[in-house]
Amino acid sequence: MSVHPRPGSRPSRRLILGMAATVPLALSADLTTGARTARAADSAHVMGYFTESPNGTGTDYGLHLAVSTDSRHWMPLNQNDPVVTPTAGAGGLRDPFILRKQDGTFVVLATDLKGTDWSYVSQYIHVWDSADLRTFTGYRRLKLHDMNTHSWAPEAFWDAGRGRYAIIYSAVNGSGHNVIMVNYTADFLTVSSPQVFFDPGYDVIDGDMAVGVGGVNYLYFKDSSKQALVGARSPSLDPGSFTAFSTPVAHGGTEAPILVKSQTSSAWYLWGDTYTPNGVFYAWQSTDLASGTWTALNQRDYTQPVNSKHGTIQPITTTEYTNLVAKWGAPAWRRLKSYNYPARYVRHSDYVGRIDEYPFDPYTDAQWKLVPGLADSSGVSFQSVNYPTRYLRHYDYQLRLDVNDGTSTFAQDATFYSTAGLADSSWTSFRSYNYPTRYIRHSDYVLRIDPISTAADRADATFSVGY
Repeated sequence: MSVHPRPGSRPSRRLILGMAATVPLALSADLTTGARTARAADSAHVMGYFTESPNGTGTDYGLHLAVSTDSRHWMPLNQNDPVVTPTAGAGGLRDPFILRKQDGTFVVLATDLKGTDWSYVSQYIHVWDSADLRTFTGYRRLKLHDMNTHSWAPEAFWDAGRGRYAIIYSAVNGSGHNVIMVNYTADFLTVSSPQVFFDPGYDVIDGDMAVGVGGVNYLYFKDSSKQALVGARSPSLDPGSFTAFSTPVAHGGTEAPILVKSQTSSAWYLWGDTYTPNGVFYAWQSTDLASGTWTALNQRDYTQPVNSKHGTIQPITTTEYTNLVAKWGAPAWRRLKSYNYPARYVRHSDYVGRIDEYPFDPYTDAQWKLVPGLADSSGVSFQSVNYPTRYLRHYDYQLRLDVNDGTSTFAQDATFYSTAGLADSSWTSFRSYNYPTRYIRHSDYVLRIDPISTAADRADATFSVGY
């Protein structure tokens, strides 16, 4: 669950221009992650999330979807608008979770809460069935308990020994602090009585599972006393059998862990979400879950969907990836990330081109339509999404957002050629059309065109073109 007061805690691809992403190799068939055994055909991932932005411009409490071929760089679907929204309870969701069931179809679970009214208490969670994440049917709210407390951040996994799905979630029971509860179900229509699944004696929320990895089951959660992500493990899936063991990881206050297995290597990724209303995802990597140690990834190596909060990531097949993009559509816009300041994105502010740290509002200041160059269609021009009559152009070598006046001078000033990144050939640099010895670069976070000679210059002039 994201951004709410809890007892004992807080109040509350990288793409070269014009290139398609490469589909990674299949995940080994004997690995079980989350709720199911991944199939050899799995070669992509889907993320579900809700959205929040600093002043609410990008806030929406419906289910959003993004897809990825490497589980680190994400393409929002449906223009980052929701694909389904609850119609009962609070009328909104937080903390969605996508599970592929044993029959190959999906079920979506989510917290019954809209916004940040933490006084709203719901013993229910939202539930949808979906054959393919292109249609959502059977919407219902499922009651998990009769306690006077919430049912936050529901997730689920298949418990083969019980022949049932386990639904885990955060709630305050008689202990006075949040614990991880569990109910069992065969059909997500009725559930067993609630039990305490994990209670280490202090406030814990947001459980995420990796089941049957080397004969061990892993539960990652937020330790509210440390404001960090911590792992527990057990040789069984029995309630009460998990013991915390890992080194805590955090970037500021961090919650909402997501465990993801790479489909091209032995790496595991652990995603976490800062709990401010305008949260930022951070990611860590490990090659051995049993070690309980994680190394922070450079923000160059991953990009969250814009405004995304408290996500869920599940493997999908190449066909499912293709079908989702065909159904919901790829974004009509792009975002450009700085190579040497990867927390910052190219945006306009007061019509000045610059790089600023994500998140910010209006978030649309950082969204661009990359259109054929106004002076040469083999080049590119950057059309503003929220000011579509305006383009990035250089003037006295500084980039600014100006209205296209139809002149040849404007067209030339607003046209650039994309090249292999000067600091990293898998990224992109942009050479000026009419000043071909100069490239777009940032200097004191302001964009301009300059000759490039040093390593620092090359880093300043390198960007990723993504979403």
